[in-house]
Amino acid sequence: MAIEVFNAVTESIDGLQVSCRARDFEFTLDEPKNLGGTDTGMNPVEALLASLGACKVIVAKSFARMHNIKLNSIKIELSGELDPDGFMGKNPNAKIGFSKMTSNFYIDADNTQEEIIAFVEFINRTCPVADTIKNTPVMENKIFL
Repeated sequence: MAIEVFNAVTESIDGLQVSCRARDFEFTLDEPKNLGGTDTGMNPVEALLASLGACKVIVAKSFARMHNIKLNSIKIELSGELDPDGFMGKNPNAKIGFSKMTSNFYIDADNTQEEIIAFVEFINRTCPVADTIKNTPVMENKIFL
């Protein structure tokens, strides 16, 4: 199968607000007031957590039938531990990004506990966002002045 290319455009709006666009969709990211924003949207790390959770839900819904999982509902609560002193340059020893990310799965399925655990392991192995976080891609920057 050919490689698919996905695109997004981000652009400064006002203060720390950022317009995020992909295809015909748009949303705004911002920072909470205590981090210098106006709190008009999720911040980028919250959006990353939401993207990770959404990806896992989509994988679950897409592959449940193939794995004989009778999925009634799925919810994933995500949390990430981040020391803002790393990003703010206040502590050179603090990690800049998340040091830990946790996914709490709430699954209602007509399956055994063992089947559900195996399915969650499959979800975590198959989620493209999780794979991107765990196995960082080549990062390339081009500057246009």
